[in-house]
Amino acid sequence: MTAPAASAPSRRPWRVGEETRWAFIFLLPWIIGFVVFTAGPMIASLYLSFTDYNVIRAPELVGLENYERLTGDRRIGLALGNTAFYAALHVPGVIILSLALAMLLLRVGRAAGFFRTVFYLPAVTPAVAVGTLFLLILSGNGLINQMLGAVGLPRPNWLSDPDWVKPGIVLMSLWSLGSTVVIYFAALRNVPVELYEAARMDGANAWAQFRHITVPFISGAIFFTLIVNTIASLQIFAEVFTMFFGLTRSSGAQSSALFYVIYLFQKAFQDFDFGYASAMAWLLFIIILAITLVQMRLSKRFVYYAGGDS
Repeated sequence: MTAPAASAPSRRPWRVGEETRWAFIFLLPWIIGFVVFTAGPMIASLYLSFTDYNVIRAPELVGLENYERLTGDRRIGLALGNTAFYAALHVPGVIILSLALAMLLLRVGRAAGFFRTVFYLPAVTPAVAVGTLFLLILSGNGLINQMLGAVGLPRPNWLSDPDWVKPGIVLMSLWSLGSTVVIYFAALRNVPVELYEAARMDGANAWAQFRHITVPFISGAIFFTLIVNTIASLQIFAEVFTMFFGLTRSSGAQSSALFYVIYLFQKAFQDFDFGYASAMAWLLFIIILAITLVQMRLSKRFVYYAGGDS
């Protein structure tokens, strides 16, 4: 007599746990905001990039015409070149200066909290106010030229000489490096002190300690700020627009200060060529995505995570 076959265990229908349900409830405002203000506009701009649209009439599909226009627009090349030049100066400048300031903060003891606040305050200053302030600082008789004149150095025309416009914008951008300083300061405080003591006992000088201990242990923070500052530098707009496009300036200065997002703004809200501006926005998105992917790929070679793989 054969034994009866064992009955298959009954499967309970999948149910969302109470904690998961509450998690989605608390995330719902962010999800709605993301869909309405980020994902939705991105999808709409992707559609508009294949249309001829000027707000007055309904969008008319034109296929890849807007993207073909990008390849023949000389001002696209000018704007991308200006933006790349600015990013190449701004990003290393912010990283190096912020790291130097963060290391100085380690030496001031209890006063570090006060100086962190001082360094961070400019980061929350409205961009238009920063642009207006640097119109005064970079003017012919402004603070920077007065300091240069005091030590016998030439005083450039930061606001009108095309050769000095972008360096002047880079100087202006260093005003808001406070957030990077705070990140580096927090990372530096987590470096084990015992490693410095052991290195000194082995005869390592200050440079060797910085190179082989400090930099590896804060490489994760450096990598994060590299990505964030690169993305921000490729999208700079408000300060430069306030300084060079809110008032009448020489054509040479405006050409030198024509960054990519400024040109995109001009095509969208001055020429009302929203289809072309949408194509420009997606080109910038692809450029930023490509640069970020390259940075993430290269990070495997120089980013070290304590307790994990480098």
